[in-house]
Amino acid sequence: MNKSKVLIVDDSSVIRGLLTEIISSDPELEVVGEAKDPYVAREQIKKLNPDVITLDVEMPKMDGITFLSNLMRLRPMPVIMLSTLTTKGADITLEALELGAVDFIAKPSFEKLLANRYAFKDLLLEKIKSAVKVDQKSFQLSSAISSVKSDKHTTLPFAGCKRANHIVAIGSSTGGTDALRQLINQLPVNCPPVVIAQHIPPKFSERFANRLNGHVAVTVQEARHGQKLKDGNVYVAPGDKHLQVVHKNGALFSVLDDSEPVNRHKPSVDVLFDSLEPIAANAQAVLLTGMGQDGAAAMARLKSHGARTMIQNKATSLIWGMPGAAYALNAHTSEHALQDIAQEVLAYAALTREEMKGALNA
Repeated sequence: MNKSKVLIVDDSSVIRGLLTEIISSDPELEVVGEAKDPYVAREQIKKLNPDVITLDVEMPKMDGITFLSNLMRLRPMPVIMLSTLTTKGADITLEALELGAVDFIAKPSFEKLLANRYAFKDLLLEKIKSAVKVDQKSFQLSSAISSVKSDKHTTLPFAGCKRANHIVAIGSSTGGTDALRQLINQLPVNCPPVVIAQHIPPKFSERFANRLNGHVAVTVQEARHGQKLKDGNVYVAPGDKHLQVVHKNGALFSVLDDSEPVNRHKPSVDVLFDSLEPIAANAQAVLLTGMGQDGAAAMARLKSHGARTMIQNKATSLIWGMPGAAYALNAHTSEHALQDIAQEVLAYAALTREEMKGALNA
């Protein structure tokens, strides 16, 4: 069996050693080289032709962002960023994802890493294996999408919702930050409220919402407990809380839940989707790119309760794990290319109740 080749780029010899030990323990992976800075990494890439790179965001001589930008321009390939759990680390990592990095993993301090070694090991290996599976066509597509900045609004025309308290819920993971950016950039200021469960760490979620908010027509914010959900607003679940939606007194409100992870995730897409069951007939659920199967089972339940359920198609997904799992369960009422999902969401939101029933039965 041919092993997937991994190049580790990190200025810490201790971290390089630990990563090498972890990655080498998997029979499907092989560490072909280590680099202490981007200049060494550049030569290693030419010589070793790795399948995937792990890249520290803070590097000497040349920062990780500059190196990644050059790499995506000259030799696009799957890169997983290792990021510190800080506000600065979050901003750098989100910029890296916009430049085309496939994924990232939060790098705790060395002491915490040793204490949570097995959890870190499982997550790192899972992310590397997922990155390796990104074929060149999909990777180049993702990189092309990433290169399109959202500074100019490309909002779609929308006459407004024909039904009160219509809600759109979106779940995403690997590749999701960039997919969400493209989708949300198309939403007009009178769109129905949108709630999002994106697999992302604490601190990253707020920074992600703030970055989006500066480049789109709608208002994007990290969700707060007890908020009334309003048209023209997008609410991103905090990176350490489950987000749910409740209907009371004729309006929709957000609820943040600090219970245990579901499907290993908090926020979990399953938790968000399940909260919509009482209002399923007036809800749309969307699953975007991401590894794993979070959201698939709950999407199937929503479909059975009359919700409109959509998945991103395989051709435009960086990782067709979550939408693929929903597809396998026949949990979707339709599947679409990423660039068409916003239009589909708005078209359905504009239907009357009678037209909506006909659309679902078509």
